[in-house]
Amino acid sequence: MVQNLNVSVGVRILMAKLIYGDRIAKLGKVTLGCSAVIFDGSRQKILLTRRTDNGRWCLPGGRMDAGESAAEGCIREVLEETGLQGNIKRLLGVYSNPNYMIEYADGERCHVVALNFEVEITGGNLGISNETTEYGYFSLDEIKNMDLMEHNWDRVQDAFSQQESAFVR
Repeated sequence: MVQNLNVSVGVRILMAKLIYGDRIAKLGKVTLGCSAVIFDGSRQKILLTRRTDNGRWCLPGGRMDAGESAAEGCIREVLEETGLQGNIKRLLGVYSNPNYMIEYADGERCHVVALNFEVEITGGNLGISNETTEYGYFSLDEIKNMDLMEHNWDRVQDAFSQQESAFVR
């Protein structure tokens, strides 16, 4: 199965596609990514953004840049995509599904290992960016009926589970 999307790398947006298959990620290089779970005040809803490239919903996040820590990469992505500033509260999970990879327009293929963090907001103004067209806080029941990027589903479910230790998937 192939799904098209654009991926932000710094200020560049690259056309890319998700490719699914049995252990397909062995054809790519390992790349580190991150995503952020931002709860509302009641902890019953999380922030999702709608992507500019494909109109689908996802957690704020993306690839880490060389020279930054995992925490810095996550906080940078949150700021770039939402306008919010924050701090890492805790690691929710590590995700490394070998049955999908991202292929970029230049032919680069990546097996993404993603770190999913809970982020606490400290400032900024929530808004859209060149990577997003919409945002909102949604409950798990609401998200079940949304067009959520497939590789975010485990991360969303894990965030709502309230398990204290990090998931490794």
